[in-house]
Amino acid sequence: MAISPRGERILPDERLPLGGIRAYMPALMSQSQSHIAFPHRHLLGIEGLKAQDITALLDAADEAVSLSRQVEKKRSILRGRTQINLFFEASTRTQASFELAGKRLGADVMNMAVANSSVKKGETLIDTAATLNAMRPDIIIVRHHCSGAVDLLSRKVSCSVVNAGDGAHEHPTQALLDALTIRRTKGRIQGLTIAICGDVAHSRVARSNILLLTALGARVRVVAPSTLLPSGIDRMGVEVHRTMRDGLRDADIVMMLRLQLERMSGAFVPSLREYAHFYGLDEDKLSYAKPDALVMHPGPINRGVEIDSAVADGPRSLINEQVEMGVAVRMAVLEALSHHLRKE
Repeated sequence: MAISPRGERILPDERLPLGGIRAYMPALMSQSQSHIAFPHRHLLGIEGLKAQDITALLDAADEAVSLSRQVEKKRSILRGRTQINLFFEASTRTQASFELAGKRLGADVMNMAVANSSVKKGETLIDTAATLNAMRPDIIIVRHHCSGAVDLLSRKVSCSVVNAGDGAHEHPTQALLDALTIRRTKGRIQGLTIAICGDVAHSRVARSNILLLTALGARVRVVAPSTLLPSGIDRMGVEVHRTMRDGLRDADIVMMLRLQLERMSGAFVPSLREYAHFYGLDEDKLSYAKPDALVMHPGPINRGVEIDSAVADGPRSLINEQVEMGVAVRMAVLEALSHHLRKE
């Protein structure tokens, strides 16, 4: 019994019209072949990507959104391929969305429990890379607490590698899903004023978003106390503000960042209460932005610290949309990298 591209059963006694088989062929082929023009073997960061590379991924992710909203969500682009999720840091949204993305594209997905692995016994990252490489995976998704660790691992394996966050360096798929969320809700990115507020100094999300949004023509502001602004941030082509009133004025998008307490080695804010008073997003501070401004947050949320619950759960929040777009973006990335997988 055959199955049509729409998931309909074709019974043996049914007759397709003349040319019907040929009409089904393009859709059948699209189930196993990627159409994304992406020239890179790895996705280690937004830095180094051209605007057309970013746009190609966003366009493909748009299509993946439609697929993910169907009852039948499976494609076979990665059928027979192995994906390893190697997370040295705790993660809920990112790891779950990469797992879903891989499975929806037909991959065999393994989540490696690093807490119970040989890393805890003293094995080095390079040894781990060599061990995994010997298992002949096709794609490895890596999150690591050290900046540059994912790039190092990518040099020691023969498969494709995706950076799921490395220290305070980059988190490229988060920036892509943020951009997709903005583009789908505002219709564009070019010309928008986007305020990124909070712990910019320790945020890989901020860095990747700055690189991506400026590449696509957005006007990007960073808003934070001086202690949470990295030196030389103005050289990244952003406006720097130290008060929410100035930074949010006429903003189209307000993107809040979590305080990265686990990456801080010292007191960067006097207290969480004082930080929330001056930099936590509530209805009053949101009024500085445009009346139709939308609110984003990469999660997890520290309610009452960087964002008030009334705003996080309010009608102008895009937080749940960001989670949905995360699966679509990661499907697009995996599909794009399928061009470079080993053919043997």
